[in-house]
Amino acid sequence: QVQLVESGGGLVQTGGSLRLSCTASGLTFNQYTMAWFRQPPGKDREFVASHIHKDGSTYYADSVKGRFTISRDIAKNTVYLQMNSLKPEDTAVYYCQALIDGVNYWGQGTQVTVSS
Repeated sequence: QVQLVESGGGLVQTGGSLRLSCTASGLTFNQYTMAWFRQPPGKDREFVASHIHKDGSTYYADSVKGRFTISRDIAKNTVYLQMNSLKPEDTAVYYCQALIDGVNYWGQGTQVTVSS
């Protein structure tokens, strides 16, 4: 079965950086879209960034544009989210997503807390 395992979350101060990673296992094919979402406390899950396998295109929410970078290492079945210039409003549980054959798979989430 497909499993996504995330790591890299933690507590940082405003302006700091973190790099999240999500490693997938149980995958037969690597042509799938991967994305990052986040869910702030008491709020709905929201889109953060995505990586389209077919052409390597990336998309970002306006709130993180210019600060976050999504990347993939296909050989390692891993997607990363480099997070720079972090703000308190970035505090959330971050989830990676893989869209495979029309089915969304989710990681367990990793907590990112940005203190002011």
